[in-house]
Amino acid sequence: MTENDFNRRDFLKVLGWGGTAVALSGCGNTSIQDGQETVTSYVTLPSYVIPSISNYFNSTCAQCEAGCNIMGRVREGRVLKAEGNPNSPINRGRMCGLGLSGVQAHYNPDRVRQPLLKGEAIAWDKALGVIADKLNGVKGAEVAFLTGNMSGHVQALLGNYMDELGSKNHFSYEAISPAVLRAANKKAYGVSMPRYRIDKARVVVSFGADFLGAWVSPVHFSQQYAQFRKGNRPEGRGVLVQIEPKMTLTGANADRWIAVRPGSEGVLALGIINALGKAGLAIPADIAAASKAYTTERVSSETDVSAEQIEKLAALLKERTPSLVLAGSAAEGYAHGSQNAAAIALLNRVLGNVGKTVEASASVPFPQIAPTVGNRASLVSLNDGLAAGKYKVVFSYGVNPVFSAPAALKFKDNYAKADFKVAFAQYLDETAQAADLVLPLDSAMEDWATVVPEYMVTPEGAGSAAYAQMSFRQPLMDKLYPDTRGIGDILLALLKQRKADKYKEFDDFYAYLRSAVLKNKVALGGKATDDDDAFWDETLSKGFLPMKGIAGTVSAKASASDLKLPSAAADRDYPLRLIPSISASMRDGRNANEPWLQESPDPLTTIVWDSWVEINPKTAAKLGIVEGDIVEVTSRSGTIRTQAYLFPGIHPDAVSVPVGYGHEAMGRYAKGVGANVFAMLDAVFDKETGELALNETGVKISKTGQRVLIVKEEGPVGGSQAGKKKIAVQVAADKVDLSKEV
Repeated sequence: MTENDFNRRDFLKVLGWGGTAVALSGCGNTSIQDGQETVTSYVTLPSYVIPSISNYFNSTCAQCEAGCNIMGRVREGRVLKAEGNPNSPINRGRMCGLGLSGVQAHYNPDRVRQPLLKGEAIAWDKALGVIADKLNGVKGAEVAFLTGNMSGHVQALLGNYMDELGSKNHFSYEAISPAVLRAANKKAYGVSMPRYRIDKARVVVSFGADFLGAWVSPVHFSQQYAQFRKGNRPEGRGVLVQIEPKMTLTGANADRWIAVRPGSEGVLALGIINALGKAGLAIPADIAAASKAYTTERVSSETDVSAEQIEKLAALLKERTPSLVLAGSAAEGYAHGSQNAAAIALLNRVLGNVGKTVEASASVPFPQIAPTVGNRASLVSLNDGLAAGKYKVVFSYGVNPVFSAPAALKFKDNYAKADFKVAFAQYLDETAQAADLVLPLDSAMEDWATVVPEYMVTPEGAGSAAYAQMSFRQPLMDKLYPDTRGIGDILLALLKQRKADKYKEFDDFYAYLRSAVLKNKVALGGKATDDDDAFWDETLSKGFLPMKGIAGTVSAKASASDLKLPSAAADRDYPLRLIPSISASMRDGRNANEPWLQESPDPLTTIVWDSWVEINPKTAAKLGIVEGDIVEVTSRSGTIRTQAYLFPGIHPDAVSVPVGYGHEAMGRYAKGVGANVFAMLDAVFDKETGELALNETGVKISKTGQRVLIVKEEGPVGGSQAGKKKIAVQVAADKVDLSKEV
């Protein structure tokens, strides 16, 4: 192929642009800088470097999927701290502890520093050559690529690479996925991820959505919540009611926390609708018919929520409008999780919240860079293919399924059946250890990327309904280790193995990215007359590019016609329901090797550097368990040993163990700390989406005869208050009821 044979359509595809919204400034080839730096002695400093004075460079956080925009504080060429970008609509200058610890991911001593072939260090040329050899003669259908959530130009390159391989087997996986929420929202509102306006509501009723902790975009929601609580709002100070079987950080901040029997959230939602109808609120006919049988007495019996609380909640929602009702993982993690979420969404329709506190969001007009979101169903599909011997070469990036897959899936065994496995990894985690070839990655503070958040936050003002943004991630300092590479550079090198002519003008991913942006600067809010260098520098200086997106619409079309909620079934052998808890810092365990996060006390128990099982004091008394007892938590799929923590903020029929602990690899700060609750989950799936039902595992608990002193910030149980002021009444843990007013 000659240079002139490379037509405009091919060029757009290579750069990751497509769709009718593309506006070009020209398609001619240009000279592109490759981002190389000149090493300069500190005798002659760059003009912007002043010893002891910090410089700030805008980038994007990579610690979770929210995509917060950050400023890296850099001094003498070293990044010292990440802070929030004050101009960002997502986080408005704020940061969470998880984001702050990203510096430790960058400086972590356990990072992989060289390509490893079966544990032996090799050069990059050899590593790339091995991949080419292993792909030789392999059909596209025999190649699979497993990733986490992806977006931006790295995703565009991956899509191009999969096309060149002739493979359609890109599996996107999230260990903790809101897949049920997305599906329920699509049915109820017409969009999978609408904008939730906590700041506009007078009442928020959350069924297990921990929006102050780890749900969707917690830094953004925390700021909305701050507005929601202000008494000088036109709507007045907002009231928060949290309904869940295990108290979350959001529940601890609520005006009223209601402990509900695990899995009965949908029943409670229909009971509230029934009570609203009896209180005089007009209910659509289909919803009235579906909720008619859910009387206050029946619902109270099935949910363990008193009739008085149900009636008070209905009265509160009727009186204070607009309101907002949210469904979170606590309600969705069951075989009937989609039904629970659908029942909860009906409340927003009944209360007239759709279009007021449930708003439409916009999407970027370029499908190649739009977010590809993950789910557990995708991992199950890959696992089935591995078990059947369908895939000979498997790539993985940004995921650790050997750690996070339930033992019942036997993923590790099935993964071993692939002929050749390549892991793009920053640490030697469990999946990287099981791979044949490990390619070491730059940290997020050394790499280039663009990021399009799934939850598209929009600023207030004219045109905000069509607002979309693409965020930039740029190196905040030089590489710590010369033999690590960015994921974009690796994918570009792999593409050049197959189609060198298409990508020959791009020396590296920086050149590719810069070219892609400048070729479409008009569609990205610039002008055709703008100087390329000035536009590029301004974009990096800002850290994100606002653009005119495709405005979505929401509709109150939630239907009750297919709603079927099962009655709770008792399990005599495994009588307690296991609730895997998701903490704001540990999440799914991908950041477990960052010691700041291990050292950060759990907000409710204050425990550090270990996992634990939360047991209601009444349940513990029946089992003869006291705080610090080492117990075995056993399901049909496995057993873990951990320390018992007596916690009144959990339903007596449930126990909870935090996820993210129990690594067998990954690094010195993660390995051997706590127990891996993922491994003991039963392989039960949501009947509509195929998503793993995280809360469907029944367990039993037995004592081992051992006891420890729990390491926690609040001190040992029974600690003395001598010399301290008494700031609250003291109530024995087995006597307190957190669902009642004090």
